[in-house]
Amino acid sequence: MMGMKKLKQVWNVALILVVLACSLVGEGEASVSYDHKAITINGQRRILLSGSIHYPRSTPEMWPDLIQKAKEGGLDVIQTYVFWNGHEPSPGKYYFEGNYDLVKFIRLVQQAGLYVHLRIGPYVCAEWNFGGFPVWLKYIPGISFRTDNGPFKYQMQRFTTKIVDMMKAERLFESQGGPIILSQIENEYGPMEYELGAQGKAYTDWAAHMALGLRTGVPWVMCKQDDAPDPVINTCNGFYCDYFSPNKAYKPKMWTEAWTGWYTEFGGPVPHRPAEDLAFSVARFIQKGGSFVNYYMYHGGTNFGRTAGGPFIATSYDYDAPLDEYGLPRHPKWGHLRDLHRAIKLSEPALVSADPVVQRLGNYEEAHVFKSKSGACSAFLANYNPRSYATVSFGNLHYNLPPWSISILPDCKHTVYNTARVRERKIRVNLYFNDYSYMQL
Repeated sequence: MMGMKKLKQVWNVALILVVLACSLVGEGEASVSYDHKAITINGQRRILLSGSIHYPRSTPEMWPDLIQKAKEGGLDVIQTYVFWNGHEPSPGKYYFEGNYDLVKFIRLVQQAGLYVHLRIGPYVCAEWNFGGFPVWLKYIPGISFRTDNGPFKYQMQRFTTKIVDMMKAERLFESQGGPIILSQIENEYGPMEYELGAQGKAYTDWAAHMALGLRTGVPWVMCKQDDAPDPVINTCNGFYCDYFSPNKAYKPKMWTEAWTGWYTEFGGPVPHRPAEDLAFSVARFIQKGGSFVNYYMYHGGTNFGRTAGGPFIATSYDYDAPLDEYGLPRHPKWGHLRDLHRAIKLSEPALVSADPVVQRLGNYEEAHVFKSKSGACSAFLANYNPRSYATVSFGNLHYNLPPWSISILPDCKHTVYNTARVRERKIRVNLYFNDYSYMQL
């Protein structure tokens, strides 16, 4: 009996050790890395489609619906800045409640099954008051913002560390099993570094190494920063980014701000970007090897209180985004992009496995073809002529391409999407007669 009891104890200890070992392996497998093709999550390359939703520009009651509509629109990732002046209105006095409840927002994204790109900054610009800096910063003796300045670097590191430690405590980084797969330090600093010269370069290097030292377990990016220090990934912002290349061959081609429209100024016109042009710019980026696209904004929302930047930015931050200021889908933009995302996802096995081979199909026409070793094949057929249709021959078949458009063939044969052909059905509502009718666009 004693022998059996001892054997049982040994078995129990062995079982506990096995369970512990498995849990450690599981945690180790939760990782994010990258190569020249794409961001890799837990060993799998991904084409990631992302959208900016700024938590302080909507209410907590809106967040679940906004996130769900983003998911239904085909997004994988929600991107947001962290707004320093909202979280630390006075030195050492923090606020993470109401529409500044950052942890709650990220948890809701996680519950929806999406990832998070956290742009800590902590300078954010974002047409936000003082660029996100607390006003009390300017009264610190000897401080000079966003340069190789001791007082500023101390405060910046202190707040960045505060946010990272909070995310770690809540186990929100992907390396801990959470949804955060990317972080950003600084924001569009490249032009300022150019103006400042050596002081700017020293600050860039410091910011990058400070962020890396926080050991989040996920990659860091610097947007609009051509010389981002390794291994930080430099990324592109703009209306078009197909021309962009990362500063090292082993880094992926990422677009952190694909501008869906523009902000509204007081007294100015309301900007509008056609859904067809936005879809064309994204398809063109993907066909040239891009693997991460974030829409800025996917939902713009509202500048509540005195949060609007400067005297010129309107209270509305609608941005002509796929989800309008109130969180309603903007047709046809929302649906046209949803259909684009479906086509891209159908093409993903080939896109993440091979670099594109370019074939000339005419004076204005070309094909970008992705073929994997396993046999996956995807093609993007482009017509760059802004005025004329083109009929092209590809793979012994003929395709009719509208002007300034890209057709996506996930199997290199069948067209499932063209950026210029909008098929989204729009509900027209007559509020006076309660008449719901469908209009084919």
